[in-house]
Amino acid sequence: MNEPQDKNEEEQAPTLLQVIGSVLASFFGVQSSKNKERDFKHGNHRVFIAVGIIMTLMFLITVYTVVQIVLSQ
Repeated sequence: MNEPQDKNEEEQAPTLLQVIGSVLASFFGVQSSKNKERDFKHGNHRVFIAVGIIMTLMFLITVYTVVQIVLSQ
């Protein structure tokens, strides 16, 4: 049902939202084989690394903030 409308759409590099979705999926250890294949064929590894680092830092800052709030009460 979610098939691309033309062949070119299938061969394009993943968008930023698709990269974020792939990185989130990797955090949980789940990824569809179709998306994994798209990421490896058409993705830029530098974008995935940058998004992964940014999301990891956001996660660590969130955990640190929550711990500080809980400890202060």
